[in-house]
Order: sequence, then C-alpha cells, then structure tokens
Amino acid sequence: MGKDKLRKFAEIGTFPNVYQLEAGAINKGQWAMKHFRNNKPIVLELACGKGEYSVNMAKAFPERNFIGIDYKGNRIWRGAKTAIEEGIQNVAFLRIQIEDILTYFSQGEVSEIWITFPDPQPQLGREKKRLTSDRFLDKYQEILIPNGFIHLKTDNDGLYQYTLGKLHERKETVLEATEDLYHDAILDDILSIKTYYEKKYLMVNKSINYLKWSFSK
Repeated sequence: MGKDKLRKFAEIGTFPNVYQLEAGAINKGQWAMKHFRNNKPIVLELACGKGEYSVNMAKAFPERNFIGIDYKGNRIWRGAKTAIEEGIQNVAFLRIQIEDILTYFSQGEVSEIWITFPDPQPQLGREKKRLTSDRFLDKYQEILIPNGFIHLKTDNDGLYQYTLGKLHERKETVLEATEDLYHDAILDDILSIKTYYEKKYLMVNKSINYLKWSFSK
C-alpha cells in the first residue's frame, strides 16, 4: 500500500464523521439520535467512493441525514474531509462491507438508498455479489421504511438490464427508468451530481443508466 493511502487510512481514524467496521454497529437503530443528534430521516449512499453524492445531497437537503458507505477508506477520506472542512454536519461515512448492512441498521431505519456506480460484477458466478441481486435487495427492503425509494446510477448496461429484470421478476414498483439519463427529461439538480467515475464515463460519451424503485410489499 502506498504512503498516501496509509496516510489517509490513519487520518480517517481520527475523523468524527467516520465509523469503521464494528464501531458503526453501536449506532444501529439510533443513527439519527446517536450521531446526528436529531430525528431527521436517514439516506444511504452505497458504494459511495469519494462520497460526492453524500456530500452534495447533504448540502442540498439539510432536513435529512446522509451516510456514505464503502469499504475503501482511502476513497471515503475525500468525502469525509470535505464535510469537515466545509462544516457539513448532516453527513457521515461508514467503512464496511455492504453485505453486512443489517449489522449496522435496524428495520425501517432508512428512508432512501442511492447506489452509485457499483462494481457490476459481470461474471455469471458473481451474481450474488451484485448490489442489486436478491440477497442485497432483501436486506434493503428490511432496513427501508415502507414506500422508501432506491436509486441506481450506473454506466454498465448489463447491470442496468439485470436490475430492471430483477425488479420486474420480484414485481417491485419501478418509478423511473432510463438508459440515457443526461438526455432524459427526468434529469434534475440531484441527478446531475456527478461522481468521480461518472465524470470519466461522460468524457468518453458513455450513456448513464438510472433506475428508481420502491418495494411493493
């Protein structure tokens, strides 16, 4: 591991807005009160990378709390440091494996989930690793409030089609779906927030796919 990554790993250990592994479990069921010290709704960004969505949504919606989740601490460092430098109090970061999310959030604790440019895991044998496979969707359904929204942004056409097919198979409520977000009328200020990777994809004219859904049951 390079010196810069080691420095960032060491630094996030001192950040008051970052929880790593077991440390985050103490807030299960009480994130709003224990960390944010309020009773505002909780929004998650999964596979948050550098946390662009978490930070920018926190700026746009002070009436909500945001938590960016990723396992790579050197990426989380950027979003967490920006939040500290800019005094953004309604965003935090959690460094965990997303498959363990039920360890960190209680039933109905989350009001909304964003999945931003996750690893598409295209190999057939890795379907269970896809963040929109049944095993993950079941976990999201448990922690989401009834009628809570989930959003997916991806440059990967295969993951988009897989997810859309999975939602139809499960008879979930698909609210918005587009294979070319930046040429679609649904584009707004929030959907226009660009992650580090999204900017790179757009520079080479890749279309961005977007899905929004809620659970039917």
